[in-house]
Amino acid sequence: MGIKPIKTEQDYQEALERLEVIFDAKPGSEEGDELEILSILIDKYENDNFPIDLPDPIEAIKFRMEQLNMRQKDLVEIVGFKSRVSEILNKRRKLTLEMIRSLNRSLKIPTEVLIQDY
Repeated sequence: MGIKPIKTEQDYQEALERLEVIFDAKPGSEEGDELEILSILIDKYENDNFPIDLPDPIEAIKFRMEQLNMRQKDLVEIVGFKSRVSEILNKRRKLTLEMIRSLNRSLKIPTEVLIQDY
C-alpha cells in the first residue's frame, strides 16, 4: 500500500485510477483499508480544489417545491400572503428571519442555504 497525500492533478488522477482498481475490495482486507484511506484523500482533494457553492436560496425553494409537487399557492401557508410569495419567488422581496424559520421547518431547506444573500 503506497498511499501518499494528493497534491497535484497528476496525483489525483493516479489516485482515481487506483481507486477504480480496488473499488470492490473487501472491508478489513489490505486493499479494503487502502480503499478507505484513498477515498478520504480523494474527498479532501476534491473539497479543497473543486468546492461546491450553496445554491441560491430562491432557486432552492423552487427546486424543493418542484420535488414536493407544490405550487405557489401552497407557499402562502408557509410565507404569508399570495403577493408576498410572488415577490419572494421573483426576488423582489427578501426573506425575513421568520420566513426562513418557517421554510426550514416546512420544506426542510437548510437555514445556511436560506440566509444567503441573493
